[in-house]
Amino acid sequence: MAASLADKAVATPAVGSFTPEAFERHLSLSPSWWHERKRAAYARFESLPMPSRTDESWRFSNISGIKLEGFVPDAANAAGTKAAQVAFSLAAEPTLTFVNGRLASTNPLPAALVAKGVVVCTLSEAAQRNPELLREHFMAQPQKLGSAKFAALHEAFIVDGAFVHVPRGIEIEEPIVLIHSAAGAGTAVFPHTLVIAEEHSKVTVVDHFLSNDQFGQFACGANDLYAGHGAKITYTAAQCWSLESLSMQFNSTVVRRDARVQSLNLHLGAKQARHESLSQLQAPGGFSEMLALTVASGAREFDQRTLQIHQAPNTKSDLLYKNALLDKSRTIFSGLIVVDPDAQKTDAYQSNRNLMLSEDAESNSLPGLEIQANDVRCTHGSTSAPIDADQAFYLKSRGIPEEAANELLIFGFFEDVLSRLENEELHSAIRNLIRKRMGK
Repeated sequence: MAASLADKAVATPAVGSFTPEAFERHLSLSPSWWHERKRAAYARFESLPMPSRTDESWRFSNISGIKLEGFVPDAANAAGTKAAQVAFSLAAEPTLTFVNGRLASTNPLPAALVAKGVVVCTLSEAAQRNPELLREHFMAQPQKLGSAKFAALHEAFIVDGAFVHVPRGIEIEEPIVLIHSAAGAGTAVFPHTLVIAEEHSKVTVVDHFLSNDQFGQFACGANDLYAGHGAKITYTAAQCWSLESLSMQFNSTVVRRDARVQSLNLHLGAKQARHESLSQLQAPGGFSEMLALTVASGAREFDQRTLQIHQAPNTKSDLLYKNALLDKSRTIFSGLIVVDPDAQKTDAYQSNRNLMLSEDAESNSLPGLEIQANDVRCTHGSTSAPIDADQAFYLKSRGIPEEAANELLIFGFFEDVLSRLENEELHSAIRNLIRKRMGK
């Protein structure tokens, strides 16, 4: 008879509070349709080693800061607990709000969208309404950037998440806003968003990750974006976890023929955060625009790993990651463009730019290319530079305090990313979030 998970614990001890016993308790609270997949994921989590200093995909990372001890999976919501007040100043009300992975509130979609077949619901509901779509797209792409162990932990312990499905030919103008909130000291949350845009559809989705308090928490999240032929997805994720939290987030994007995906990841929270983004261009005419803005302060670390894979001819990708570093903060960027042999006429760009607002801050950048086709245009680069002396003198000579001057410089530095957003309201909301975090 096969050994139970509990029997295996002696041979392969789990990390922190995510023990076989904790997993069995979690499984008893999960829908039965998910059990087989969760068991397979937990087995992977147990079998895979923790990252080490010798792992190239964790180069420059603070491995010692990744400790899972003390975090509690399946933390219950206190009676009446709601998500923290949302600082995202958008007219659209949040469609789904999750607290500690569980649905806390929902606002119905407009009747006109429902009549057209648009679905925004929880993953649990999708398992009943759209089981085939869920199985096809939920975490369908293997992890390639170093965090397979933590992705397996996410899949094993996820409680629930958001499911967005836009049928063929349907265009949604107003953003769909999703809130993922964590409450309580030591809480572990596993937020997930799955977006499926069918052929020639259009949708904007905003994920907002935030803490109800300033306790240390562990957030291990993922999102899947699938753009069918001719579809357009605009995705924004604002990471505003508490400044004592550990955050890991995994993105997987699939772009089909003549489709376009624009993703902007805003990094403002957590004590230590790692973000991995994989974009696969699978058919001619596909375009992936990968954007990120980071404000790093204190002694915090932001670790960014990206992979642009061109699998078909005549595809394009454009990556621009900008980091503003203050105090003794650290950032790491490691990006790779891969062009498959059949992906002729690829046009790929990758740039990481760092604004150093302190002599004690540290940026590490590792852009790279792996080209197997002979008719391509691929460029990559990185810069790290302090404040321009003339700009600093200009601001100081006019009596502008240092903090206000830094804010002006950061917004000027970020503007060429923010200006790519077509939605002016979203542009303004992101600026307000950055301003609020810098005021803390």
